[in-house]
Amino acid sequence: MFEVYKKELKELLRDKKTLLFVVALPVIVFPILFAVMAFLTSQAALQAEQKVHTYAIINGEFAPDFTDTIFYHKSFKLFERGNAFKTIEELKLAIKRGEIDMGIYIPKNTEKALDNYETTTWQVVFNDAKSINFLYQRIQKLVQDYSDNLQKNKLIQLGLQLKQQQAILNPIIVKKVDTSDKRENLGEKLGGFLPYLLVPLVLMGATYPAIDLGAGEKERGTLETLLLTPITRTQLVLGKFLTLLTTSIASTLITVSSMGAWIALALSFTDLDIIASAFSRLVLLDLILIFILLLPLAAIFSAIALAISIYARSFKEAQNYMAPLSIVVFFPVMISLMPNMELTSKTAFIPITNVSLAIKEIVKGTVDFTYIGYIFIATVITAGLLLLFCVRWFTKEHVLFR
Repeated sequence: MFEVYKKELKELLRDKKTLLFVVALPVIVFPILFAVMAFLTSQAALQAEQKVHTYAIINGEFAPDFTDTIFYHKSFKLFERGNAFKTIEELKLAIKRGEIDMGIYIPKNTEKALDNYETTTWQVVFNDAKSINFLYQRIQKLVQDYSDNLQKNKLIQLGLQLKQQQAILNPIIVKKVDTSDKRENLGEKLGGFLPYLLVPLVLMGATYPAIDLGAGEKERGTLETLLLTPITRTQLVLGKFLTLLTTSIASTLITVSSMGAWIALALSFTDLDIIASAFSRLVLLDLILIFILLLPLAAIFSAIALAISIYARSFKEAQNYMAPLSIVVFFPVMISLMPNMELTSKTAFIPITNVSLAIKEIVKGTVDFTYIGYIFIATVITAGLLLLFCVRWFTKEHVLFR
C-alpha cells in the first residue's frame, strides 16, 4: 500500500499541472486574484464617490435654501439650461438621453404647506440601475437635512426650544449594550466565509489528482500493469486514496498559510486594528481543531473523487463528472451561511454543513466541544463508509474496464 502511495505521490510531483493546482494557485494566483478584485472594487467605489452628477430642479425657487445647498455641493453640478424642464416626463426623457443624471421636482407649496400642517412630496428622478453612484443616498440626506431645518424653525415659531423639541421628537432613546466581544462579533460576520474558502479548496486538492490516478491510468494503459503487481486491489485503492488525502490537505494548508502571510503583509500596510485585535485570540488550539475537522472531510472528498475517476472511461469524462460534485459540495456550505443556522445536536450530523458551522463557531470562540466530537465521529464514519464503497467499487471488472 505504501509503495503505491510513494509511487503515485512521485508521479504527481513530477506533473507540472498538479503542482500548478496544488502549489502555484494557492501561493500566487489566488492572493493576486483577491488583491486585484479588492483593488478594482475600491477603485470603482472611489470613482463613484468622486463623481460629479449633473442635475436639474423644477420649482427650485420655492425652496431657496435647499437650492443653494445642492448648488454649492461638491458632488452636484447644475445643468446649463437649468430652466429647460417643466414636468416630470421631461426630466425622465433628459435622463434617458444622458443630458442629466438626476432631476428634482419640488412642489410650489413646500414651505407654506407646513403652516397648514400639511406634508409635501418631492420627486427625485434618476436611473436606479446605476445606484452604485450613491446619487440617491446623497440627495436623500440633503432633503432630510432641509426637512429637519424646516421642522426645527416651525417648532421654534410654536414656542418650543431646541431642548424641548428633542424631548418631544425623540422621547425614548434606545442604547445597545452588546454582550459579545470583538472576536465573537466579527466571527459571526466573517467566520461563515472561511468554510466557503476552505471546503472548496479541500475538494479541489482531491479532485484534480484523482482524475489522473483513475481515468488517467486508463488512458495511459498503465492500470492493467498495476493490477498485475503482487498487491491486492484493496492495497492499491488505499495507496491511491492516501495520495489524494495528502494532496487535499497539502493544498488546504498551503492556501491557508499563503493567505495568512498575505493578510499579515496587508495588515502591516493598512489600519485594520479592530480585525487584528479581534482575531489575535485565535490560538493554536483553534487552528488545530479546524485542521482536525478538515481531515475526515478531505477523506470523504478523496473517496468520492477516486470512485468517480475509477468509473470514468477517460480524463475528459472524469472532468465532466467532477463539475456536478463541486455544485453538490457548495450547496451545504451555502446552507451554513443562512440566517439563524447554528451548530446544534441536529446540524452536527448534516454532512459538510456541520464542519462549516463548527469552523464559524471556532472563529467566534464560542464552540461547544461536545458538538465537535459529534461532527468528528459523524464525518469519520461517513469517510469510512465511502472508502469501503470505493474499495468494493475497484473490485468490479465492469467498472474498471467499461
